[in-house]
Amino acid sequence: MIELPVIDGTVEQQPKKPNWLRVKLPIGEEYKHVRNLVDKHKLHTICESGNCPNMGECWGEGTATFMILGNICTRSCGFCNVATGRPLEVDWDEPQRVAEAINLMKVKHAVITSVDRDELKDGGSIIWFNTIKAVKALNPQTTLETLIPDFKAEKENIQRIIDAAPEVVSHNIETTERLTKQVRIQAKYWQSMETLKILKEGGMRTKSGIMLGLGEEKEEVIQTLKDLYASNVDVVTIGQYLQPTKKHLPVARFVHPDEFAEYREIGYNLGFDYVESGPLVRSSYHSEKHVIKGWGRNKWEGEKNNG
Repeated sequence: MIELPVIDGTVEQQPKKPNWLRVKLPIGEEYKHVRNLVDKHKLHTICESGNCPNMGECWGEGTATFMILGNICTRSCGFCNVATGRPLEVDWDEPQRVAEAINLMKVKHAVITSVDRDELKDGGSIIWFNTIKAVKALNPQTTLETLIPDFKAEKENIQRIIDAAPEVVSHNIETTERLTKQVRIQAKYWQSMETLKILKEGGMRTKSGIMLGLGEEKEEVIQTLKDLYASNVDVVTIGQYLQPTKKHLPVARFVHPDEFAEYREIGYNLGFDYVESGPLVRSSYHSEKHVIKGWGRNKWEGEKNNG
């Protein structure tokens, strides 16, 4: 992993992690069951590669977010713990293995993501298409969210995702426009917005996510939400950035739960259909609810009317 610049000056000391970021240790029989399935079928999960703080909770409920196209990414984002380098050859048997694992886990909702494969002409979109189709063929009752790369906003590759027709397609903007070059490095803010627009124009239910605590200003977060809404995104997730290792970007601050609650209100007032906002929120957290049109907004409106 390359050494990365510190955002907006040198941070001499990391802020102390607050008690609201404590998570349960991964224990229980269901966790062990999922652990064994992942190992047996030689599957990659972003739960592990991304050091997700909710892994114990999600695996304990029998769900996991699968990562296809290997576990080596061609990009070197400053926040991500997935290895960067030269990926291995594409495994054309992987789609069926993922479909079989989802079937064995008997999950009602599955999430699939992938590393970036910029070295491939199709960006990995053919494997994506094959995986979605294989999952749906073997698990017709399972709803599916796909957390995809930007595919450099190339319509032909994005169209393969649209043609495969998962229930939700997510692509994370991750941070504000100003911080994109430092946080995502090879990615482009408006290119990601264009990818989301193309997906929506193709009839997809779209979703994106933002991390806080990287040095962004409140006004920038609000502007990012406005840009996502202008790109016709349906669902937005907002969570706290946690530094995976000392070689990754530092945490500038730990955002208080009250501020996350405020962004939730702002998001719903802008018009999003679903806003998930909290310190431990990650893109796939509670994603089974993100499939249902109107669920989040109706819940929020009910809270307002009862409050």
